Amino acid sequence: MSKVCQITGKKAATGNNVSHSKRRTKRRFNVNLFTKKFYWVEQDAWVLLTLTAAGLRLINKIGLDAAIRQAADKGYLTEITYLQ
Repeated sequence: MSKVCQITGKKAATGNNVSHSKRRTKRRFNVNLFTKKFYWVEQDAWVLLTLTAAGLRLINKIGLDAAIRQAADKGYLTEITYLQ
């Protein structure tokens, strides 16, 4: 599973190492991902989402249903994992 937020679409970035040596290598800045379980009232189901801290704040701000619809419109959310 790739390290991409399902709500905001954030993914790992690359940058320069600052090792104070002449060797030039790139490093990878990973995102702050969580796997959270939410109850989606409109669908009457539990869903499992992989999201960043910014995605969690967005869900708290606009609600789960609006965040899922916005992510699906932008193409970030391709599939939803429903829990039994």
